[in-house]
Amino acid sequence: MKTIVLLILSTFFSFTFQVEDKAKPIHVEVSGKGSPIIFIPGFTVPGEIWNPVVKELEKSYECHVVTLAGFGGKAPIEFPWLPKVNDALVNYISDNNLENVTVIGHSLGGTIATWLASRENSKVSNIIIVDALPAAGVLMIPNFNPDNLAYDSPYNNQQLSMDDAQFEQTATMMSQGMSVNKEAQEDIKTWILKADRETYVYGYTDYLKLDLREDLKNIDIPTTIIAATKPFGKDVVTKNYQNQYANLKGYNFILAEDAAHFVMLDQPEWFLNTIKTVLSTQ
Repeated sequence: MKTIVLLILSTFFSFTFQVEDKAKPIHVEVSGKGSPIIFIPGFTVPGEIWNPVVKELEKSYECHVVTLAGFGGKAPIEFPWLPKVNDALVNYISDNNLENVTVIGHSLGGTIATWLASRENSKVSNIIIVDALPAAGVLMIPNFNPDNLAYDSPYNNQQLSMDDAQFEQTATMMSQGMSVNKEAQEDIKTWILKADRETYVYGYTDYLKLDLREDLKNIDIPTTIIAATKPFGKDVVTKNYQNQYANLKGYNFILAEDAAHFVMLDQPEWFLNTIKTVLSTQ
């Protein structure tokens, strides 16, 4: 009888640990050997988006591919979401004794890369930012004030109350504006639909509240910014990036021709070659 009780307790605690372990801010898959690169995807996007790039780079680098909580089938975490994600990445770098880290981030991932590089005693030595801004909310919200953004808002409540059909329609429209590739649009839509709904809604509030423009003054490492030209065109894109990154001491600015927000899906070969070229010069 005692043995049976011990087995039951052992099973219970093992199950509890597994559940708690899954509910963590970041999930990382590691491959390859060499200097470390951390790949951070955009909002709702699983780490698998980096697979074509990692398949090539893992021959020469140790690749750490991140998927954020609530996305790609990963368990959600409590809010505020983004500060926990950021702290988890700092801890991951420290706990794994990573030095001279390159961070490649797309969209939200690029903003997080900027945040990591701006921290005191950062272990980051190089960042590649893909179609990402330090203060996305400034472009999207008139009279931007992060203090006015709250989880409990009419817009957020509407997003949460949508039924599956309504939310799929929203996801379809959003995906069509993020890529010029029809197949990629379907992938983007699937990622949005697969995301935990509260993380999708409240996590985006966290994202919009973030304003790193002043923090850019703390960055003095090689920085490359890759910006999509569609749908706004070169002139508008260049002006927006110059305004947002005005406090950054210096950076390499590359325009991705004929690509929308998901540059790596719209111009995969060009994107891979560009990343390899940037890494070879650092």
